[in-house]
Amino acid sequence: MNINEQVMAAELSVDINGRSYPIWIGEGLLVRSGQLFQLANITSKSPVLIITDTHVAEYHLHTVKSSLEAAGYRVAQYIVPSGETSKSLSQLEHCVTAALAAGLDRKSTIVALGGGVVGDLAGFVAASYMRGIRFVQMPTTILAHDSSVGGKVAVNHPLAKNIIGAFHQPEMVIYDTESLRTLSIRDIRSGLAEMIKHGLIWDADFAAWCGEHAAELLNLDRESLQYGLYTGCSVKAQVVSQDERENDLRAILNLGHTIGHALEAVGQYGELLHGEAIAIGMVGSAMLAARLGEDPAIETRTRELMEAFGLPTAIPAHYDTDAIMSAMMHDKKFSEGQMVFVVPTAIGAVDIRRDVAVSLVREIVDQLKGERE
Repeated sequence: MNINEQVMAAELSVDINGRSYPIWIGEGLLVRSGQLFQLANITSKSPVLIITDTHVAEYHLHTVKSSLEAAGYRVAQYIVPSGETSKSLSQLEHCVTAALAAGLDRKSTIVALGGGVVGDLAGFVAASYMRGIRFVQMPTTILAHDSSVGGKVAVNHPLAKNIIGAFHQPEMVIYDTESLRTLSIRDIRSGLAEMIKHGLIWDADFAAWCGEHAAELLNLDRESLQYGLYTGCSVKAQVVSQDERENDLRAILNLGHTIGHALEAVGQYGELLHGEAIAIGMVGSAMLAARLGEDPAIETRTRELMEAFGLPTAIPAHYDTDAIMSAMMHDKKFSEGQMVFVVPTAIGAVDIRRDVAVSLVREIVDQLKGERE
């Protein structure tokens, strides 16, 4: 059975340490979940647990569950509240309880049906349950085209984002682009921030393409969306294939995340969406680049790209600078008294700087708040 003969779908492969898994991107894939599970040789002898959230469950849970059951799978479900606050140790415990109640064993599979929050949470459940079982990513947001690929799974601590986690690769990623049509315009913009990021770190032509096709992407034009998601996932797959555990190259995917994660923590994971925070962080990284001697045009172009998609480029004025700096100190990218920043050296190229002075970062934060000229 070739799924490409039945639906409009593109396939990518993520190759890591001698094994690979597919990323399917196209329309009408959720209704064929059962077929794709069979293609991936996922056993139907052990129960499957779908973890999703209240918003996604309303639109897609029945479709996926029905497709899996029609293919002979025994399916249980657990629904968490929508939003970043579900990436918590308390929800992790609830999910494990649901897995135990459903009788999941070492050969069972967990399905992450939702956006980045559900993907990270469900993936960490799979990584920790019985010391690791299989899981499948079914992203339903644009933002999750980044987070669903590469196997980084985690929950948050009140003081730091993604500080409790693991590397646990999925069996496959099933990305049904039809599911994106239920998103709000704010969620669409937030997701596209990560797409722009892939251009900024890896491919100048793709960054330019994103800017030229901003209107089509915001309107979820089928052709533009398919190309953008495929290319963004392709960049992520190439990077992850070379460096699964972020020993070196994979760190470039953190462009904008040092400041962005701190802003999310200060906003208690509720005020700024992830992509909004990362957009501000990418502008901050470009500002930092200029201060470190790189071409000031990088900052100008980065701002233009964010503005083309209606993304924020400044920190909300009521955010406390001391709180932002404190949150950055708790981040995984702070070590041995130095700030670690991904700094652009051109559009489409970045450098990992491990010696950035805290005082300089504070100046950038203040500038982003408009406190200094």
